[in-house]
Amino acid sequence: MSQVEKKAGLLRRTSSSKKPLKEKVVLMYDEIFAKEDPAKNNPRFWDELFLMKVNLEYLESKLESVDGEEVQRIQDNINSLFHHCIQALGEEHQIKVVNALQTLCALFRGVHQKNKSASGFDIINMLMGFDKAEQRMKDLMERLDSLLCGGGSESLKSLCLKLLLCLVTVTDNISQNTILEYVMINSIFEAILQILSDVSSRGQHGYDAVVLLALLVNYRKYESVNPYIVKLSIVDDEPTLDGMGMVVHQALTEYNRQYKDKEEENQGGFFSTFTSMVGSMFIADADEKLSVQTNEAILLALYEAVHLNRNFITVLAQSHPEMDIPTTPTTPTPTTPTTPLGTTPPSLDMMNNPELPLDPNLQTSNLLITFLKYASIVMQDTKDEHRLNSARLCLIILTCIAEDQYADAFLHDDNMNFRVNLHRMPMRHRKKAVDKNIPSRPLVCAVLDLMVEFIVTHMMKDFPMDLYMRCVQIIHKLLCYQKKCRIRLHYTWRELWSALINLLKFLLSNETTLLAKHNIFHLALLVVNLFNMFITYGDTFLPTSNSYDELYYEIVRMHQVFDNLYCMVLRVSTNTGQWKEAASKVTHALVNVRAIVNHFDPKIESYAAVNHISQLSEEQVLEVVRSNYDTLTLKLQDGLDQFERYSEQPKEAAFFKELVRSISLNVRKNVSLNTLSQGVLLKEFSTIS
Repeated sequence: MSQVEKKAGLLRRTSSSKKPLKEKVVLMYDEIFAKEDPAKNNPRFWDELFLMKVNLEYLESKLESVDGEEVQRIQDNINSLFHHCIQALGEEHQIKVVNALQTLCALFRGVHQKNKSASGFDIINMLMGFDKAEQRMKDLMERLDSLLCGGGSESLKSLCLKLLLCLVTVTDNISQNTILEYVMINSIFEAILQILSDVSSRGQHGYDAVVLLALLVNYRKYESVNPYIVKLSIVDDEPTLDGMGMVVHQALTEYNRQYKDKEEENQGGFFSTFTSMVGSMFIADADEKLSVQTNEAILLALYEAVHLNRNFITVLAQSHPEMDIPTTPTTPTPTTPTTPLGTTPPSLDMMNNPELPLDPNLQTSNLLITFLKYASIVMQDTKDEHRLNSARLCLIILTCIAEDQYADAFLHDDNMNFRVNLHRMPMRHRKKAVDKNIPSRPLVCAVLDLMVEFIVTHMMKDFPMDLYMRCVQIIHKLLCYQKKCRIRLHYTWRELWSALINLLKFLLSNETTLLAKHNIFHLALLVVNLFNMFITYGDTFLPTSNSYDELYYEIVRMHQVFDNLYCMVLRVSTNTGQWKEAASKVTHALVNVRAIVNHFDPKIESYAAVNHISQLSEEQVLEVVRSNYDTLTLKLQDGLDQFERYSEQPKEAAFFKELVRSISLNVRKNVSLNTLSQGVLLKEFSTIS
């Protein structure tokens, strides 16, 4: 029995020698794949077809099995099927609409699957006829828009979005899907916004709508004018932006909750007790168990909103009570036929309720806090490709936020304090932080904590250079804002200085290994210039004069690291080689750090000798520092408070192209034909015969 025949519905066997009978719908499909017009002998053929329950597997596999010559022979019938599907979408008979939507999905998938190497024009021709394609797609998009915006069944709206996601993701590279040109011309942008702005629609369809929008924005974004990019960039309707933020917030909250549940599950019982007895040998195994599937699709949507629309920045800061989504799964309803990819769907009650009950005991939260918590989880382990992509995208989003003046204003607002419980990687040399000890501070402190945490925990053989560069640049951009606005942030700056010095130490210790893959001098220059930023402008943004003294104390205390760095870059810059110029820049950047070390070292030694002290305390060293500022000479360095603004094109284009490809494959897998819940849909409309 052929593969296609296997997928045909079996009704009954009359005897062992006879073939099983096929479902009527399968026989009708066979008529479509014959040369004759199926309506020639049966004028009601198309009416009857859409009253039959669709056999998705059979139809798709039949399309995939058609060879080149057969395609030409049956093209008129396939075109006719496509045309009648669109007509059926306008029927009052809901069963017909359901079956037409599912048939269209099978058509898009089946034709693309069979003709992967064919041009987009050939596929369009096979599906709808090239001469009629413009009108067919116009009619299709208008019908889908009408179904999405109308007051009809929520199941049909859900199915429309599934069809659109199916259409957008049929090719691995979204920009090679020529049919999407018609989706650009016949925009459904307003329909997506309507879903997001309406509380009820958002609760049931918001996730798919946001993912669909994120994908459409990435269609040929560097090659032509994409109307979805243009329209998204100028949205200023508050309910719509809030709705988009709510969808992203709930998806990230659900991810954080799943991770927290796994973490608590992993820490409980005998295993946890046994692990604590024998040390941290099981940490790696424990981390593997804590792995939760990342959600790049929703992260991409957040990025596009932050990057393209300045008005969305206000959504990041909108406060509401922090509430955990109930862990008890919600009972599936006919209006949610599928599970959003990457996460369990957020509770519908949470998605539907714009005004959460206020409780004075509840911690206040917002989208940015939820995002920072998410980032602190996915940035822990960057060995897996998906988590590496998520970590990189998180840092790109933070880069966009750090460059935005309004975002910087609320990040540093002393009247907006939050207690942000970031997740920290288990490490042998430190204890797990207790949530209750976390102080309430401006949000920029949590961003800096996240950067410090990453710097401290990823000094490893497979060094994520790109992520380190982004971390240090985010810190620099925040410091530039603080310097510009003279904001004296009460932050534990010594933790940052210590992390940066240890990073330099790591680069020195692994010079040979790292230089085989990376330009470590670029990163070293960024780190040294952060210290130059503190040295030159620290008196304008460090909280107290004592903080400035502590900066000098750390530089003098860890002078050996800076001395070794200077020797290394001097050696490389005086030899001919590919790193000569890069190393030379670091040599020049170290001038003030070396001046501080050379100035205070003799003073400290003299103080120790005069007072007959073999080892000075921190307070004694600080006393020497304070009393010898007057004689210190430093050079004014230009451009320390300048930075190159983020630009997606051309630097990030390759990354986003691969990311969108990965997301598209994931969406395609999750919106499989088997997840369209025919049983649920047909049961809902079974009252219509």
